[in-house]
Amino acid sequence: MANPWAGEVAITLDGVAHVAKLTLGALAELEATLETGSLVDLVERFEGGRFTTRDVLALIVAGLRGGGWQGTPRDLMTVEIGGGPVEAARAAAELLARAFALPGQE
Repeated sequence: MANPWAGEVAITLDGVAHVAKLTLGALAELEATLETGSLVDLVERFEGGRFTTRDVLALIVAGLRGGGWQGTPRDLMTVEIGGGPVEAARAAAELLARAFALPGQE
């Protein structure tokens, strides 16, 4: 379902698969919601394992919205993310990696 070559990541919410992608608009929305720092700071937090659950949630919401989902962060408070918090963090990191990967990198 998700095309990794197009920067897409599959995320399951309440048993329903969704495609997430950090489009330019989604990245702009994400940057606006970050409480501290820039997108580069966010990448560095993930690379260093210093990310927060707020970082994960912001990335998941931005990615889902980039994939066409119309929800809000509040909507994710009551859904079950397939794989739980660990899978959510992995998907968030993968979204970041795919958004900034050069063609041919993966």
